[in-house]
Amino acid sequence: MVFASSGSEPDRVLHELDAESQPFSEGPKTGCLESTRRPLLVSLMLSLGVLACVARHKFLQGMALEGGRALSTSEHEALHPSHVDDDPNWGCGLLGKIPGISQDGQTTPETQRFVDALKSTSTFNKVNYWNWNLAPQTLPDGQVEHLSKDFLFIPEQWGPGPVPDAWVRPAGQSPFLDSNGQPCNAEMANIFLGMNEPDIQGSCMGTMMGKCLEPCDDAAVAANDCPAAYLNASLPAVEPNARGMCNCWQHSVATGAGFWPVQGCSAHQPLPDLWNQEEACIDGVISDWKKTASTAWSKGYKYLSAPLMAVDVNYAEKFIQKACGCSSPGKCSCTDASCGCPVYLGIHFYAFDCLPEATGSYKTFAKRLREVAKVMENYPFVKGAFVNEVGMLNCAQPSDAHPICVPNSGKYPARSVADHGCPATPELPNGLASFVEQIFEMVISAKTNDGRSIVKGFSWFNVDQDGGTYNLRLFDKHGSINKVGEAYMQACKKWADSNLAIER
Repeated sequence: MVFASSGSEPDRVLHELDAESQPFSEGPKTGCLESTRRPLLVSLMLSLGVLACVARHKFLQGMALEGGRALSTSEHEALHPSHVDDDPNWGCGLLGKIPGISQDGQTTPETQRFVDALKSTSTFNKVNYWNWNLAPQTLPDGQVEHLSKDFLFIPEQWGPGPVPDAWVRPAGQSPFLDSNGQPCNAEMANIFLGMNEPDIQGSCMGTMMGKCLEPCDDAAVAANDCPAAYLNASLPAVEPNARGMCNCWQHSVATGAGFWPVQGCSAHQPLPDLWNQEEACIDGVISDWKKTASTAWSKGYKYLSAPLMAVDVNYAEKFIQKACGCSSPGKCSCTDASCGCPVYLGIHFYAFDCLPEATGSYKTFAKRLREVAKVMENYPFVKGAFVNEVGMLNCAQPSDAHPICVPNSGKYPARSVADHGCPATPELPNGLASFVEQIFEMVISAKTNDGRSIVKGFSWFNVDQDGGTYNLRLFDKHGSINKVGEAYMQACKKWADSNLAIER
């Protein structure tokens, strides 16, 4: 993951993908682009939202059979009956590999105990799950993401380009085909997430994590000054060129969409400073989002989120203003998914170095929640926030001089701890379990001035040292729920109980 000096996040998007492609790609991911790929080609492919194979035969054939089509009016209305709660709580969820679930959706008793605890937090009585992609997939280590009928899968278009229509499964579908063309017993949620962390430039992951901050431009490639990064962080570390550039498209991936060029924009990395780019660039990004939204709406999706923010909630507010045609707070031409208007914000949050107090991380999270509240108050159609990446970064707090998380650079390096998590410290007497408990205290108390809950969905970053994190897994290597997992279950139950009390 990546990190910005303001104290927010990393981004794992890439770890979950094949080294030949970015997280927003679909289907088999081998032999997609020639090894001689140039930055201009990468820019074009990214702007299309594709950095993977064009031909996905198995997947596309399956979609043609199972219904990768627009829904009829009656089908669309059936997914959105007027009596359904229009301000749902999506509850506790997660990402990453979940042990104890088979391809056919059968679960072990231990995993089912975990699932039962989390699904009780949701209006839908299901656990939300997402993975920076459009369906469950095979991870780089060969493990497959299996989900049971107790899950809602939430899709995301990782990049700024329009999502390919054929890759979007209809909302509400269960079972649906995963990215390998195999049936998944989860239900496809009716919310579609926006692009991943466009508000920071991020980093190339793996062997240049925190060092390579830009993809090579044409001049670097022409001068043969474009060293390649590799996603496997266990390989020897390598350095980018003198300008901090590298080849991140061939063997690695970037932490977020802000790393990449965008077709139609003159800047090399236009997204982090999007609102100061030329109008044609801004209009192009919004136009492509509306194409994605139109596809999602045609497939039955009722809700959209703004882009998922690493640090800057104000960025998301400006996106909403543009997408919803707002002339001033509360005055917007459209306020639902039919026109591409997001009704949820998405934010990511990470603390640093097992020192959430000393690094000001808790204060940063509280500030972020207040900023979301302000957006909800200015635009009452905004229902709240998905806080869908939460964890602890294994690095010293980034600074302006070193804005990205460099693993093992802090006071409590993961490599010095037996389980690579946070040790017991004065700030975290029970390690990461203490962090989970405190974050949920903040989630539970976060309200707008008119009493609405700010957080509507929460996902723990359930991975082991990906993107600069500590070991954040909720299960041990034998598939048993660990101490952090038990804390997550208890904290989620407390959140659910508080929501029930409000409803009464």
